[in-house]
Amino acid sequence: MAIRVLLVDDQPLLRTGFRMILEAEQDIAVVGEAGDGLQALDQVRALQPDVVLMDIRMPRMDGVEATRQITGPERDGPAKVLVLTTFDLDEYVVEALRAGASGFLLKDAPANELVQAIRVVAGGEAMLAPSITRRLLDKYAIHLPSGEEPVPDTLHTLTDREVEVLKLVARGLSNAEIAADLFVSETTVKTHVGHVLTKLGLRDRVQAAVYAYESGLVRPGAQ
Repeated sequence: MAIRVLLVDDQPLLRTGFRMILEAEQDIAVVGEAGDGLQALDQVRALQPDVVLMDIRMPRMDGVEATRQITGPERDGPAKVLVLTTFDLDEYVVEALRAGASGFLLKDAPANELVQAIRVVAGGEAMLAPSITRRLLDKYAIHLPSGEEPVPDTLHTLTDREVEVLKLVARGLSNAEIAADLFVSETTVKTHVGHVLTKLGLRDRVQAAVYAYESGLVRPGAQ
């Protein structure tokens, strides 16, 4: 079945451009459009999209709050949110990731990257390079804990190896890089990452990286 996509942006021209790109793909169907966050919520309930391509800065309700409501515990469907931004280091992107977005993409990204991002997010993965996650968090470190706060109780549910893997995820290493660093197989790393996500109640490695910073496990700027 085709991946159902909802386009949310306050600029009609951009929505038209995205629609043209996505509808050229056999496995993607654009099921609707919205010009702001409030319309997006109505459309998500009515159309049940798989992926919401979400602008951040919009009138009435911005993309961060819309993302929070779409992906929150009271959500009406399984929609994933892929945030669109004009700037690759945008403070609102950090808030959107905290709100539950599965990643972000620059508005001027090549068409093939947009299509690939839709497919990746629809498949339940995070569309955000770990290194970009770290750059974002480092830049806005002033909004994060200093590392002196008590460690959350949930962190104690992880084994020593799982904590080690979580730190490497937050540092921006891929599964292959983590495997090389720890002298284990990629399959083993994927298993550890899966256990970390399950134990901490996180959706993907983007949220895991955010958790590592917010818990003080990893300090901004640390190597």
